[in-house]
Amino acid sequence: GAPSSFLGHRADGTAMKSSKTLINKSKKKRTGAGGFSLIEVLIGIFLVAVAVAGMAQLYLMSMMNNARSSEIANSLFLAQQQIDYLRTLTNSELTDFPNSSRGEQNDELIDTNSDGTIEFRRLTVLTIQSNEYDVKVMVFPASQAQTLQSVLLADPDNHKVRARMETIITR
Repeated sequence: GAPSSFLGHRADGTAMKSSKTLINKSKKKRTGAGGFSLIEVLIGIFLVAVAVAGMAQLYLMSMMNNARSSEIANSLFLAQQQIDYLRTLTNSELTDFPNSSRGEQNDELIDTNSDGTIEFRRLTVLTIQSNEYDVKVMVFPASQAQTLQSVLLADPDNHKVRARMETIITR
């Protein structure tokens, strides 16, 4: 008789075998080809680590840029706030600036969020010429709190000035 895996002949004359025989042969071909090698796993881990390290670096750069942007925005606000205040003063009050009885200062250490930590130093220079007042306001980071005012005014760029505004007030 015919072997148990023999099913007959096709129309073209070739022998047909059972699907069980074909499955057994395909299993024999796959032996030794299962899973990943140690080198493939290590390369995969390395690639994932490089991608994660790149993302972490981008995240840190983003955080640093956001902090710097916030510092500059707050500095610009403080400079504009001082100019707006000076515009509300009368001619005699401008001439008398800074007046300690009104709580005015031309060199201020500023704690923006009242947590006891100084974040900024604001310098205001007012030059009077008849009825015109030339106003210069510069805001520095707290790291410049101990620097002499004359040094900051002479070279603000080398002392990390965060905002610098100038205007003329006329009366």
